[in-house]
Amino acid sequence: MAVSREQMKDIYTRMCRIRAFETAAKDLFAEGKIYGFAHLYLGEEAIAPAVCECLRDDDFITSTHRGHGHIIAKGGDLNLMMAELFGRYTGYCKGKGGSMHIADRNLGILGANGIVGAGHNIAVGAGLSAKIRGTDQVCACFFGDGSTNQGTFHEALNMASIWKLPIIFVCENNHYGISMSQDRHQAIKDIADRGAAYNIPGVAVDGNDPIAVFEAAEEAVARARAGKGPTLIECKTYRQRGHFEGDPATYKPKEEQAAWIAKDPMPRFEKYLEENGVMTAEEIKGVKDAVDKQIAEAIAFADAQPFAPEESAVVDVYSDIVAEVRER
Repeated sequence: MAVSREQMKDIYTRMCRIRAFETAAKDLFAEGKIYGFAHLYLGEEAIAPAVCECLRDDDFITSTHRGHGHIIAKGGDLNLMMAELFGRYTGYCKGKGGSMHIADRNLGILGANGIVGAGHNIAVGAGLSAKIRGTDQVCACFFGDGSTNQGTFHEALNMASIWKLPIIFVCENNHYGISMSQDRHQAIKDIADRGAAYNIPGVAVDGNDPIAVFEAAEEAVARARAGKGPTLIECKTYRQRGHFEGDPATYKPKEEQAAWIAKDPMPRFEKYLEENGVMTAEEIKGVKDAVDKQIAEAIAFADAQPFAPEESAVVDVYSDIVAEVRER
């Protein structure tokens, strides 16, 4: 089924939220208002919004250290996200998790993760849970190209294939594992080819084209809900910043950087929307203005929140479920 006009508008709005949030995070980090590391999603905005457009509210996602875009695309609260980045007590993880560990189980966000490749097997757990419970929920597992060299990736695809689990493995191939280009850390060009080893569909798409991502994700989600098992989708994209804020990224050739900036998904999709009569320039500006207001409100909210009290350092060491078991 082709992507509808309303779906394109929704995808674009989510893309705008991510671009504005990450741009603000970049500036706030430089000002010293954001603590810890910040791995930004700038340049990759077409992927998570298009995938999450295919999901229901009760579906799951697993994320990565570069997870702000995934969380926003799945409906994460901008105020709570920004407060978490500010290290404030009202943040998603009470200011303790920071940028790399935001989670919201009420939205099916099973957590961003600072460990490369850790989300793969969490997704297997979510997919197995849905199958055991007899629901038609699915899990979208986001990860980078570097993590496909980890054992967890192969373990997860193997188990998901054997058990026909409802998982969409979404590889955001930004062509770098930290500072090492893909052609130096892998002997293959298309990570999607690795799906063949586990007898699951593997498809490579232009990760800077939200419509191409949506079409691949929609087919994979339908397949998963029908009990036919997982799909591996490789979205070829590019991170516009360094691996983390503060990384000068001198290892990236200037010509390569310029070529990918020219394929920036934001202006590219805006041009498509205008040329195909989906949105006017005025409507696009209206979305941007509304999003800018939301981000400004999130920053003001976060800046006004308190830091965690000292006594909270030993609270929440265990999950609620573990705590309940210990009390019994």
